[in-house]
Amino acid sequence: MRNSINSENEWGSLKEIIVGSVPKKYLIPTVKSRPFTKEDIKLIQKSSEKVFPKKMLENSREEVENLCIILRKFGSKVLRPSEDHVGKIYSNPYWHSIGDIVYNARDLVLIVGKKIIECPSQEKYRMFETYGYYDIFKKYLKNGSEWISAPKPKINFKNIVEKKVGKKKLHRLLENEISFEAANVLKLGKDLLYLISRSGNRLGAEWLQNVVGNEYKVHTTEGIYGGTHIDSTIMALRPGVVLFNGSRVNKKNCPKIFKNWKKIYFNEIVKTPNNVLRFHNEVRKKTYLKLKKKGLITDINHIASSWIGMNFLSLDKNTIVVDRIQTNLIKLLEKLKFDVIPIKFSNSYYLKGGLHCCTLDTIRKN
Repeated sequence: MRNSINSENEWGSLKEIIVGSVPKKYLIPTVKSRPFTKEDIKLIQKSSEKVFPKKMLENSREEVENLCIILRKFGSKVLRPSEDHVGKIYSNPYWHSIGDIVYNARDLVLIVGKKIIECPSQEKYRMFETYGYYDIFKKYLKNGSEWISAPKPKINFKNIVEKKVGKKKLHRLLENEISFEAANVLKLGKDLLYLISRSGNRLGAEWLQNVVGNEYKVHTTEGIYGGTHIDSTIMALRPGVVLFNGSRVNKKNCPKIFKNWKKIYFNEIVKTPNNVLRFHNEVRKKTYLKLKKKGLITDINHIASSWIGMNFLSLDKNTIVVDRIQTNLIKLLEKLKFDVIPIKFSNSYYLKGGLHCCTLDTIRKN
């Protein structure tokens, strides 16, 4: 690896990219106020086998490897994270946790120009997730990249509250600590669109503006989505062309930065498959309640929404990789003269990350 980090938009020709990994065994990320007992660990291990069965993980690994093949054929260099820290128990002075896997590579690391920015997640189980990318970042650092890590939040209080914005009930982070995830940010060249949500507060936006300096402008937007990240709500297709999740964004709440852009409002997402919903209701939710009764807090009571299907990956201004079940989206993109590469990506609902989430472009050429 001889190149320095360089990525400041969503559409430049992709030269190098990190693709996340799916482990052979997935221990449910869990948080507890007191130290874990041997009984806790046994229960978590047994529950994990139900929630993330072996066949599901095997299929997910195959799908991710197929994505890597497509990227290499396009001419992109594919980098993979290390997993030696995955599933380990750790603590801070306030709580104890089992960490998450290194699948959603874009969630916690923001590449802005030549800067690598580690972002401070609001989730306790994600505190050390970025360790998986350190070997990669050290090599970029030696080649002239700048590597910055945000302050680690304490998260020693209830940090997420419900707030009414217009007619919508949205979840918001409190402003007690700097807290945001990288996937709250959409890169539009010298402009960065930052979503205020349950995974990004205003203090985080202020810190980010200080870090990127005068070269980039951080624009905040809120009231369009009550969940977490921006990349199932707004996706920049190419310079001056943007795709909106039509169920969340409309002419009234459209971010002002897109005033002179061609705006496409998309509503026809393919719904979450019934077998996914059935497994979630019959296995995941019941397991969540069982763990909760023991004081073991997880997030397996949620899966990604249908709009994870809008979470695609652009290889350049004309080429986009899309989940193959999203036939309506594929037709729309082809009508707009994009070359679409359909791919099987069936477990993004459980892993809470689509093609954009599980990748992190480190070098794009404009």
